[in-house]
Amino acid sequence: MQPFIEHARSLAIRSAVRPEEFARLAAGQSPQVLFITCSDSRVVPALITGARPGDLFELRTAGNIVPPHDSGHPTSEAATVEYAVEVLGVRDIVVCGHSHCGAVGALVRGDDLTAVPAVRDWLTHTTPCPEGEAHDAAVTEAVQNHVLTQLLRLRSYPCIKQRLDDGRLNVHGWFYEVHTGSVSRHDVHSDSFQAL
Repeated sequence: MQPFIEHARSLAIRSAVRPEEFARLAAGQSPQVLFITCSDSRVVPALITGARPGDLFELRTAGNIVPPHDSGHPTSEAATVEYAVEVLGVRDIVVCGHSHCGAVGALVRGDDLTAVPAVRDWLTHTTPCPEGEAHDAAVTEAVQNHVLTQLLRLRSYPCIKQRLDDGRLNVHGWFYEVHTGSVSRHDVHSDSFQAL
Protein backbone atom coordinates (compact mmCIF):
# COMPACT_ATOMS: atom_id res chain seq x y z
CA MET A 1 0.00 0.00 0.00
CA GLN A 2 2.84 2.40 0.77
CA PRO A 3 3.86 2.94 -2.88
CA PHE A 4 0.28 4.00 -3.68
CA ILE A 5 0.26 6.41 -0.74
CA GLU A 6 3.55 7.95 -1.88
CA HIS A 7 2.24 8.34 -5.42
CA ALA A 8 -0.94 10.01 -4.14
CA ARG A 9 1.16 12.44 -2.10
CA SER A 10 3.33 13.29 -5.09
CA LEU A 11 0.25 13.93 -7.26
CA ALA A 12 -0.43 17.15 -5.37
CA ILE A 13 3.17 18.24 -5.97
CA ARG A 14 2.90 17.44 -9.69
CA SER A 15 -0.40 19.33 -9.93
CA ALA A 16 1.25 22.40 -8.42
CA VAL A 17 3.94 22.26 -11.11
CA ARG A 18 1.36 21.98 -13.95
CA PRO A 19 -1.72 23.73 -12.52
CA GLU A 20 -3.39 24.34 -15.90
CA GLU A 21 -3.55 20.61 -16.61
CA PHE A 22 -5.46 19.94 -13.42
CA ALA A 23 -7.44 23.19 -13.34
CA ARG A 24 -9.26 22.32 -16.57
CA LEU A 25 -10.66 19.24 -14.83
CA ALA A 26 -12.41 21.43 -12.26
CA ALA A 27 -14.41 23.09 -15.03
CA GLY A 28 -16.27 19.85 -15.73
CA GLN A 29 -16.00 16.74 -17.80
CA SER A 30 -16.76 15.95 -21.41
CA PRO A 31 -15.55 12.40 -22.02
CA GLN A 32 -15.65 11.06 -25.53
CA VAL A 33 -16.32 7.44 -24.63
CA LEU A 34 -18.13 5.33 -22.07
CA PHE A 35 -15.72 2.45 -21.49
CA ILE A 36 -17.35 -0.60 -19.91
CA THR A 37 -14.93 -3.23 -18.72
CA CYS A 38 -14.22 -5.75 -15.99
CA SER A 39 -13.14 -4.89 -12.47
CA ASP A 40 -10.10 -7.14 -12.99
CA SER A 41 -6.94 -5.38 -11.81
CA ARG A 42 -5.07 -6.42 -14.96
CA VAL A 43 -7.40 -4.36 -17.15
CA VAL A 44 -6.45 -0.67 -17.09
CA PRO A 45 -8.52 1.40 -19.54
CA ALA A 46 -6.08 4.32 -19.61
CA LEU A 47 -3.21 1.94 -20.36
CA ILE A 48 -5.18 0.26 -23.15
CA THR A 49 -6.41 3.50 -24.75
CA GLY A 50 -3.82 6.09 -23.78
CA ALA A 51 -6.62 8.19 -22.29
CA ARG A 52 -5.89 11.18 -20.09
CA PRO A 53 -8.05 12.34 -17.18
CA GLY A 54 -11.43 13.42 -18.54
CA ASP A 55 -11.27 11.34 -21.75
CA LEU A 56 -13.11 8.21 -20.59
CA PHE A 57 -16.21 7.72 -18.48
CA GLU A 58 -15.63 4.28 -16.98
CA LEU A 59 -18.00 1.58 -15.83
CA ARG A 60 -16.23 -1.37 -14.23
CA THR A 61 -18.18 -4.41 -13.15
CA ALA A 62 -17.33 -8.01 -12.36
CA GLY A 63 -17.22 -9.64 -15.78
CA ASN A 64 -18.02 -6.33 -17.58
CA ILE A 65 -21.69 -7.23 -17.18
CA VAL A 66 -24.37 -4.82 -18.33
CA PRO A 67 -27.53 -5.79 -16.43
CA PRO A 68 -30.85 -5.75 -18.26
CA HIS A 69 -32.43 -2.30 -18.39
CA ASP A 70 -35.74 -3.55 -17.08
CA SER A 71 -34.36 -5.43 -14.07
CA GLY A 72 -37.16 -4.16 -11.83
CA HIS A 73 -35.01 -1.92 -9.67
CA PRO A 74 -32.44 0.80 -10.34
CA THR A 75 -28.82 -0.30 -10.70
CA SER A 76 -25.66 1.77 -10.54
CA GLU A 77 -24.70 0.31 -13.91
CA ALA A 78 -27.90 1.54 -15.59
CA ALA A 79 -27.46 4.93 -13.91
CA THR A 80 -23.89 5.18 -15.21
CA VAL A 81 -24.94 4.29 -18.76
CA GLU A 82 -27.85 6.73 -18.66
CA TYR A 83 -25.71 9.55 -17.27
CA ALA A 84 -22.98 8.99 -19.86
CA VAL A 85 -25.45 9.09 -22.72
CA GLU A 86 -28.08 11.58 -21.58
CA VAL A 87 -26.00 14.07 -19.59
CA LEU A 88 -22.43 13.77 -20.85
CA GLY A 89 -23.40 13.03 -24.45
CA VAL A 90 -20.77 10.42 -25.18
CA ARG A 91 -20.69 9.47 -28.85
CA ASP A 92 -19.17 6.01 -28.41
CA ILE A 93 -19.50 3.13 -25.98
CA VAL A 94 -16.91 0.36 -25.78
CA VAL A 95 -17.58 -2.93 -24.03
CA CYS A 96 -14.15 -4.44 -23.44
CA GLY A 97 -13.82 -8.03 -22.31
CA HIS A 98 -10.49 -9.62 -21.53
CA SER A 99 -8.67 -12.92 -21.66
CA HIS A 100 -8.37 -15.01 -18.52
CA CYS A 101 -11.59 -13.50 -17.14
CA GLY A 102 -12.44 -15.16 -13.83
CA ALA A 103 -16.15 -14.38 -14.06
CA VAL A 104 -16.64 -15.78 -17.55
CA GLY A 105 -14.34 -18.70 -16.80
CA ALA A 106 -16.38 -19.61 -13.73
CA LEU A 107 -19.55 -19.62 -15.80
CA VAL A 108 -18.13 -21.69 -18.63
CA ARG A 109 -16.59 -24.23 -16.23
CA GLY A 110 -19.68 -24.32 -14.04
CA ASP A 111 -17.70 -23.48 -10.90
CA ASP A 112 -19.39 -23.80 -7.53
CA LEU A 113 -19.87 -20.23 -6.33
CA THR A 114 -21.80 -20.90 -3.13
CA ALA A 115 -18.95 -19.40 -1.07
CA VAL A 116 -19.41 -16.08 -2.89
CA PRO A 117 -23.19 -15.64 -3.11
CA ALA A 118 -23.07 -12.00 -4.24
CA VAL A 119 -20.78 -12.97 -7.13
CA ARG A 120 -22.98 -15.96 -7.97
CA ASP A 121 -26.10 -13.78 -8.00
CA TRP A 122 -24.42 -11.03 -10.02
CA LEU A 123 -23.34 -13.55 -12.65
CA THR A 124 -26.97 -14.54 -13.22
CA HIS A 125 -27.12 -11.36 -15.33
CA THR A 126 -25.00 -13.15 -17.95
CA THR A 127 -27.89 -15.31 -19.13
CA PRO A 128 -27.43 -17.04 -21.47
CA CYS A 129 -24.14 -18.58 -20.35
CA PRO A 130 -21.35 -17.59 -22.77
CA GLU A 131 -20.44 -20.36 -25.18
CA GLY A 132 -16.80 -21.40 -25.24
CA GLU A 133 -14.30 -24.09 -24.37
CA ALA A 134 -14.13 -24.80 -20.64
CA HIS A 135 -10.54 -26.04 -20.93
CA ASP A 136 -9.29 -22.79 -22.55
CA ALA A 137 -7.53 -20.88 -19.76
CA ALA A 138 -7.85 -17.63 -21.70
CA VAL A 139 -11.60 -18.27 -22.30
CA THR A 140 -11.21 -16.26 -25.49
CA GLU A 141 -14.26 -17.50 -27.38
CA ALA A 142 -16.49 -17.34 -24.31
CA VAL A 143 -15.41 -13.80 -23.44
CA GLN A 144 -15.91 -12.61 -27.00
CA ASN A 145 -19.40 -14.14 -27.04
CA HIS A 146 -20.04 -12.52 -23.67
CA VAL A 147 -19.03 -9.09 -25.03
CA LEU A 148 -21.55 -9.49 -27.85
CA THR A 149 -24.28 -10.33 -25.34
CA GLN A 150 -23.47 -7.16 -23.38
CA LEU A 151 -23.69 -5.11 -26.58
CA LEU A 152 -27.16 -6.53 -27.20
CA ARG A 153 -28.12 -5.60 -23.64
CA LEU A 154 -26.94 -2.06 -24.18
CA ARG A 155 -29.02 -1.80 -27.33
CA SER A 156 -32.12 -2.53 -25.23
CA TYR A 157 -31.62 0.61 -23.10
CA PRO A 158 -34.09 3.21 -24.45
CA CYS A 159 -31.58 6.08 -24.39
CA ILE A 160 -29.09 4.00 -26.35
CA LYS A 161 -31.57 2.58 -28.83
CA GLN A 162 -32.80 6.07 -29.69
CA ARG A 163 -29.28 7.42 -30.26
CA LEU A 164 -28.20 4.39 -32.28
CA ASP A 165 -31.27 4.78 -34.48
CA ASP A 166 -30.58 8.42 -35.24
CA GLY A 167 -26.80 8.01 -35.62
CA ARG A 168 -25.71 9.95 -32.55
CA LEU A 169 -24.07 6.94 -30.90
CA ASN A 170 -21.87 3.99 -31.81
CA VAL A 171 -21.19 0.86 -29.77
CA HIS A 172 -18.06 -1.24 -30.03
CA GLY A 173 -17.02 -4.65 -28.74
CA TRP A 174 -13.35 -5.07 -27.82
CA PHE A 175 -11.29 -7.97 -26.54
CA TYR A 176 -8.07 -7.35 -24.60
CA GLU A 177 -5.44 -10.05 -24.15
CA VAL A 178 -3.86 -9.54 -20.74
CA HIS A 179 -0.89 -11.75 -21.64
CA THR A 180 0.04 -9.92 -24.86
CA GLY A 181 -1.49 -6.45 -24.58
CA SER A 182 -3.20 -6.83 -27.96
CA VAL A 183 -6.70 -5.53 -28.56
CA SER A 184 -9.19 -6.72 -31.14
CA ARG A 185 -12.58 -5.35 -32.06
CA HIS A 186 -15.74 -7.00 -33.25
CA ASP A 187 -16.27 -6.47 -36.95
CA VAL A 188 -19.98 -6.62 -37.73
CA HIS A 189 -19.43 -7.49 -41.39
CA SER A 190 -17.37 -10.62 -40.72
CA ASP A 191 -18.95 -11.25 -37.29
CA SER A 192 -15.49 -11.87 -35.87
CA PHE A 193 -12.93 -10.12 -33.69
CA GLN A 194 -10.17 -8.50 -35.73
CA ALA A 195 -7.00 -6.70 -34.62
CA LEU A 196 -7.49 -2.95 -34.14
